[in-house]
Amino acid sequence: MAIDASKLSEVLPHRERLPRTRLSESVRRAFSSIAGFISWVWVLLIAVIVLNVTMRYLFGEGRIEFEEIQWHLYAFGFLIGMAACMDSDDHIRVDIFHERMGLRARAWIELYGLILLFGPFVVSVLIFSLPFVSYSFGISEVSDSPGGLPYRWIVKSVLPVSMILLLVAGISRLSRVTAFLFAWPRSTSAVQAGERGVN
Repeated sequence: MAIDASKLSEVLPHRERLPRTRLSESVRRAFSSIAGFISWVWVLLIAVIVLNVTMRYLFGEGRIEFEEIQWHLYAFGFLIGMAACMDSDDHIRVDIFHERMGLRARAWIELYGLILLFGPFVVSVLIFSLPFVSYSFGISEVSDSPGGLPYRWIVKSVLPVSMILLLVAGISRLSRVTAFLFAWPRSTSAVQAGERGVN
């Protein structure tokens, strides 16, 4: 049964209840484009899996390149997709108490979670991933498997890129939380009202 988009906030009460800011609107538009692109990665991944299984079981020719391409595509789709999920608040919340709280209590939890847990974690992974990629690039790392893929640094470089995108998504989310709790930055509806001279 299809869900009416206007009723989505009733089914997913955490979504679209926080005010949007100019920053979050810009980030949302950017991540909408990224999410549209990433969705095709999954189609390509399924095609590679089907091709690899067909070659292995019908023709007896399994290719290590196809197996490595599979996890490269999976890593790319998952790591880049995390930022889009964070921005749209579609990530999984394993919290039996959160949904029973009021919006203000949830916003305070979100504020402290973003500042004390999410931010330090993402920045730490970003900092430690840079030497990881640099070393791989410096030695021109290739697959250890015979016939495997070259340029291993390409898939490894997705990690810092994804952390940067995730940090941007977190800052966007933080702007929405602070707009709700402290009325700063002003929400887009408040800005539009002010531009029209409405108090």
